Amino acid sequence: MIDDEWSGYGLDYFCIPKHYEPYLNHVLIPQGMVMERIERLAFDIMHDMGFTDSPLNAKPLVCLCVLKGGYKFFTDLVDHIKSLNRHMNVTLPLRVEFIRLKSYVNDQSTKLKIIGDEHLHEIKGKNVLIVEDIIDTGKTMINFLEHIKKYEPARVSVASLLVKRNPVNSSNYRPDYIGFEIPKRFVVGYALDYNEYFRDLGHICVINENGIEKFKSK
Repeated sequence: MIDDEWSGYGLDYFCIPKHYEPYLNHVLIPQGMVMERIERLAFDIMHDMGFTDSPLNAKPLVCLCVLKGGYKFFTDLVDHIKSLNRHMNVTLPLRVEFIRLKSYVNDQSTKLKIIGDEHLHEIKGKNVLIVEDIIDTGKTMINFLEHIKKYEPARVSVASLLVKRNPVNSSNYRPDYIGFEIPKRFVVGYALDYNEYFRDLGHICVINENGIEKFKSK
């Protein structure tokens, strides 16, 4: 958990793309720390969902990536699970699917839009792990979990890289696997965007007011 008073790391400690540097306040979570945490999450998922008995009959876990912001977390998490599959006495076959949930315009949450759910009928009777980049109020994920029930999966778990403490309009929803709990700040980087900018930033950073104004939706 990252404390509300945490002021982060100065930008000069890291290699920040020059085209983003003026629009960032500080680095909240360095990329190296993100990678270490994801490795641990993969271990926890293997421990909870992996098979030790009759590995040849192990049922696959359907990993459902929430695009676009979740693609980087999803890729690294799946890669770590694949590595653990080779080196542990536990096995967990994987399948991957993709969906897009759109609920932000500028820095404000809007009505949920679901894109790409026409293939979700294939998850019927299967264990599903939804991989998301960030949980803010939790309302988007609650709505999506309600939506996914009609496809009758056997079990649904959620892994989110970030969970934002949001005392206002919070649903108190918490995913099954959490990378970092962070203060209520608007963060970008590691594929998290602001109106499609900053996805190519390696570290998770806090955007400043100049950045919000510069890259706001026209």
